Amino acid sequence: MLHELNERSREIFRRIVEAYVETGEPIGSHTLAKRLNIRLSPASIRNVMAELEGAGLLFAPHTSAGRLPTEAGMRFFVDGLLEVGSLNGDERAAIEARCNADGRSLGDVLSAASEMLSGLSRCAGVVVAPKKDARIKHIEFVALSPGRALVVLVTETGLVENRIAEVPRGMPPSSLIEASNYLDSRLAGRTFGEAREVIRKEIGERRAELDDATTRVVEAGLATWAGGTGPRALIVRGQAHLLDDVTAIADLERIRRLFDALESQEDVLRLLDLADGAEGVRIYIGAENKLFDLAGCSLVVAPYGEGNDSVVGAIGVIGPARLNYARIIPMVDYTAKMVGRLIG
Repeated sequence: MLHELNERSREIFRRIVEAYVETGEPIGSHTLAKRLNIRLSPASIRNVMAELEGAGLLFAPHTSAGRLPTEAGMRFFVDGLLEVGSLNGDERAAIEARCNADGRSLGDVLSAASEMLSGLSRCAGVVVAPKKDARIKHIEFVALSPGRALVVLVTETGLVENRIAEVPRGMPPSSLIEASNYLDSRLAGRTFGEAREVIRKEIGERRAELDDATTRVVEAGLATWAGGTGPRALIVRGQAHLLDDVTAIADLERIRRLFDALESQEDVLRLLDLADGAEGVRIYIGAENKLFDLAGCSLVVAPYGEGNDSVVGAIGVIGPARLNYARIIPMVDYTAKMVGRLIG
């Protein structure tokens, strides 16, 4: 369709979209006439707007009102007319600082990345944690209080994860040490999923030389790492920013449905899984995905990997259809690359 529009129509459509991104309000022919780089009367502009509306790129929200781009119009703009910007030095430095892994767990780094994207974009930041287990270097139990222990897991990439496990009350410290040594010998050099099957089989066949208390600690550690946030956790930060554009009860209901979808996570994880086969940033606008069909939102998402083109997760921004794509696309792209370097 792009090649069918002349330069005048492209310029008018571009200005309408830019006004929509800036204000969210429809723009009329008289206002457009003042903004255009070419001299056109309001009547001529109205004729072009009518043609664009007939092509499905614009619509009039009210009688005698200005025009807004449709979702198809926004897709047309993003694919053919968008001029993507670049990050300045301060923005790159901020992203690099928030993605610094020194002394922090992977979950903390990903959470910080999601929060950082939310703050910079004024939208909701979303991150899908790695879908594959990293190979484990070391695991250890540390006593906290009666019935509770900290499980510390260190991967071969140097990332640290900590979780709380429920353990038998009154057990001797030697059982924690024995459980740590046993798991360490089975986990080292393997992914957690690989080692878990070996350990469960050994315990089931009673080939593991562990007493009852130590066995219960080992099983508690396995249960702790098998559940919870897990390898496909969804981290969402800044959902409240999605309320900034709400102007009517109907808008509020749409956002409420999106919040419900984010809470259930399943559809979002499935959507972000689509980024696995992508190179660079992908954009979903409104009804292009059922998750945003009713909410009228968009997603800008990029995969991140651990080297050798191995995609392990995704990171992105959810916001209104009138996202400032020119600014957010390079932001998401750079953050995904920084997280990928950390993972790799």
